[in-house]
Amino acid sequence: MASFISADNTWVLWALLVGDAALAIWLEQRYKWASKITGCVLAMLGTMILSNVGLIPTVSPVYDSVWDYVVPLAIPLLLFQCNIKKIGKESGKLLIIFLISSVGTVLGALVGFFMLNRFVPNLNKVAAMFSGTYVGGSVNFAAMADTFAASGELSSQAVVADNLLMALYFFVLIAMPAMNFFRKHYSHPLVDEVEAGMNKSSESYWKAKPISLQNIAFCFAASTIIVAIATTIANFFAKLFPAEGASFVLNQLLGNKYLIMTTLTMICATALPKVFNDAPGANEIGTFLIHIFFAVIGAPASIMNIITQAPLLLVYALIIVSFNMLVTLIFGKIFHFSLEEVILASNANIGGPTTAAAMAISKGWNKLVGPVLLIGTLGYVLGNYYGILVGTLLS
Repeated sequence: MASFISADNTWVLWALLVGDAALAIWLEQRYKWASKITGCVLAMLGTMILSNVGLIPTVSPVYDSVWDYVVPLAIPLLLFQCNIKKIGKESGKLLIIFLISSVGTVLGALVGFFMLNRFVPNLNKVAAMFSGTYVGGSVNFAAMADTFAASGELSSQAVVADNLLMALYFFVLIAMPAMNFFRKHYSHPLVDEVEAGMNKSSESYWKAKPISLQNIAFCFAASTIIVAIATTIANFFAKLFPAEGASFVLNQLLGNKYLIMTTLTMICATALPKVFNDAPGANEIGTFLIHIFFAVIGAPASIMNIITQAPLLLVYALIIVSFNMLVTLIFGKIFHFSLEEVILASNANIGGPTTAAAMAISKGWNKLVGPVLLIGTLGYVLGNYYGILVGTLLS
């Protein structure tokens, strides 16, 4: 069904996305109930409501441009304070719970398949796609759809189920640190640190700071240059190492702009700490851009499409994500991982490095932004292996 605002109405859609992000931030800093929900969830809810009432489209080139330009620009800005000397130590522990979490995805895919394969044709192909995307990201979804020759209709229905489930799951993850059950059973040092530093108020944390025109110019220039260099390097290696055969791993690692972007930014932040670590405005600008990204996540979550086209695919996605969360929580408790590490490991599996980093940023868990980007990027490589394994077994 066509939306009231067409998918090619670029300026109006941009106005709604930016306005939605700005409104979410204002509500978070103005009202206590909104600060508990967080601005990122409010931004997602806003566009989800608009798309499901038919005001805005679920798919648009505008949304693609946010993924292509806004997200890459935000990531360096939010990594200006990351010291590469600490990343190895910090990401090592997070990598363990990420790998455990990925096993939960595979278990969920297998269990869900045997529960639903009698009712859903070609569920083995969906299993491969969901296994890939729920360990890596959308790039793995596309790769698995092509590998197992999934039809366009099946892929479309699976994408809709994936988008809706992922948006709903993010609401749960963002709300978990405020739930007494999880606070009681898991350590939460970063949550305590943020609450102490912010005096339990996002408004005091984001209080006005002196920012000059020169500061703004530097932030945008540095971030844009880093993205440009990273993209050029990634494109070069992507052509040099095709995504097939023995060169597949090199393609996924060296041809990934996010991994190169993260590495370049951390090198700059470590080599020139006075220039990057103390750059006024970088965190504020990057965080606002991330809120726009969360607004885009909510738009494709069409509840009506799921109800009319593929309700059982949503159930299947729910089974996989539930197993992922359950396995992550159980082993996180057994091996004494913090609540923040458990949440971000699951997020990095289900949503990928950008959504995990965005959640860490929105929560103020800045120490884990760099590490979760690194392990999430590793998921791009592992996702295809897991997807192929699951799809082949179930064929």
